[in-house]
Amino acid sequence: MTADPDGKVTASDRLVTRRDVIVALGGAAAASTVGVDGVTAREAPLHVRIYPGPVPLRAWARYRFEGMSRNWPPPFGDAMTVVEEAFEQVLSHARERSRLTDVDLRVERGRRVRFPLSAAEPSLESVVPSRRTVLDVFRDQVRQRDVGSETTCHLLLCWAPFNFRLGYGGTHPSIDRVGRVDGEGAYTAVNVGATAFWDSRAVTRNMAIHETLHTFISPDVAEAVGGTPCDHNLGTAVRTDDALRISPMATAYAGPNRFDAGTRWEGRGCADHDEFHRHDGHEGVDRYAYTTRLSEATCEAVTRYLERQRPLP
Repeated sequence: MTADPDGKVTASDRLVTRRDVIVALGGAAAASTVGVDGVTAREAPLHVRIYPGPVPLRAWARYRFEGMSRNWPPPFGDAMTVVEEAFEQVLSHARERSRLTDVDLRVERGRRVRFPLSAAEPSLESVVPSRRTVLDVFRDQVRQRDVGSETTCHLLLCWAPFNFRLGYGGTHPSIDRVGRVDGEGAYTAVNVGATAFWDSRAVTRNMAIHETLHTFISPDVAEAVGGTPCDHNLGTAVRTDDALRISPMATAYAGPNRFDAGTRWEGRGCADHDEFHRHDGHEGVDRYAYTTRLSEATCEAVTRYLERQRPLP
C-alpha cells in the first residue's frame, strides 16, 4: 500500500488493491513504484498525483471528523478511487484492442496544498480567488516540491462551496494537458466542496473523473473521435426507466440550460446535446443519475492521446 505524507495508509487504499490484482494477473505493466511526492523509478505516461487542499472545520463536522488526522475526508477518498477506476476502464478498452499493453498506471496521493492565498490587503482574489489564481498557486507549490514531470496530471481537491469563480473546477488555462508544456505535466482542480454542498457524492465522483480526463484529451483527438473539438461531447446521457443516466464527461452539461437541472449549476464550457456521443433528450425527465462508467468515445479519445505521449522506440 502507498503511505501518505504522515506515514499513514491513505483512505483509498485497500488490503488488496485493484492494481495488485491486475498486476498479479499480468494485465498491467507495473504498479506504483514510489510513495507520496517521491522520485519515480520510471516515468509512466499515465500518472496522476492527487493533492488535498485545506478542509474547514464545518466540513469535517459534516463527516464526523472521519479522516481528519490524514487531511483526507471521505469525498476525497472517493475521488481518488474513481479516478483510478476510470483509467482502468481506459486501459481495459485499449488492451481489448491490443493497444497500450505496456503502459503503467500510477495514481497516488501528494502532500497537502496550502491555502488560502496570502494578501497584504483583503481583495476579491484573496477572498474568492479565480480559477486561474487557484491553479497558479497550486502549480507554484508543486514546482517547489520538484515532483513534476511531463507525464504527470496534478489534481487538486478543493473545498470551496461558495467560490463561484472556481465553479466545479477546471484545468489550468496554459498547462491544461499532459505533455503540452516541456518539462511540466498538467494542472487541474475539482471543487469537491461545491459538488458536496450543492449536489451529491455521485456528482463529486463524476467531476473528479471529468476534470482529470480533461488533461488527457486534446481538441484534435476529441474531434477525430467524436466529430467536434469539445471533449464534453464525448459523454453520454442515456434514458433508463426512471432517470437520465449521465457519464463523467457529460456531467454538468447534459441537462437543460437552467438552474437546478441535473447538477445544481450548469457548466460554462462547450457542449452541444446534438453532438454528444449519445444524448437521449431530457424532455419529461424527472431525475438525473450519474454513472462513473466512461463512454466508449471517451475511452477511445484518452487511448489515442496516451498513444501520442509514448516515447518513440
